[in-house]
Amino acid sequence: MLKVYAASWCPHCTKTIEFLQKNQIAFVYFEIEKQSEDVIKKIIQVNGGDDWVVPTLEYNGKWREGRLYNEMALRSDLQALGVSI
Repeated sequence: MLKVYAASWCPHCTKTIEFLQKNQIAFVYFEIEKQSEDVIKKIIQVNGGDDWVVPTLEYNGKWREGRLYNEMALRSDLQALGVSI
């Protein structure tokens, strides 16, 4: 299942979640600021090693680093991860 590491205060996260819901894509939401140190370290690593960036997505061991919301890019990236849209 798609995992979404996000923050409730992040407008790009909100738009990403709305896109997933609108397209009936099942996902599990993880509030980034409530995650363990190990999870935070992984998110930082996925995002280049400096800091965590949201929304960061993971699907079956494949990662998409945090990015500004762009529907076309999100759709393309989800398909590249293997998510059915």
